[in-house]
Amino acid sequence: MQIRTFQLSDYRSVSELLKVALSEECCEETMSALSRQLSWDSELVLVALKNDELAGIMIGTIDHSKGYVYRVAVHPDLRRQGVGRSLVTAMNARFRQRNVLKVFVAADKHNEMLLPFYQSLSDEMLDLVTPQRPLSIVAG
Repeated sequence: MQIRTFQLSDYRSVSELLKVALSEECCEETMSALSRQLSWDSELVLVALKNDELAGIMIGTIDHSKGYVYRVAVHPDLRRQGVGRSLVTAMNARFRQRNVLKVFVAADKHNEMLLPFYQSLSDEMLDLVTPQRPLSIVAG
């Protein structure tokens, strides 16, 4: 599996992946957040490739020296194969390069079904946080 920074040529594949991996509402919100994050800091948008096919995507952001996992999406056919864990590990490495030592996952309504996944990653430095206001992608 290869993890790398999002490239413009990934856009169509990412859009298709998000449509099959997320609810319609979550997909729309994620596409909007993806566009904003790409305009501010594309290094925090990672894709996972398996056999040269898009397997997953993770969008992160940094706000006041805190790292946030905004969204992770893995193709339904490739779940439980380490794609999500690999994306989290790679994102944490990016955060550490930028001196971000605390990483949070917003426990929003779209991430609720992923709580067991995030909780299983306690060794990956993730903390769950329920934001007082919706987490939006912000300029780092």
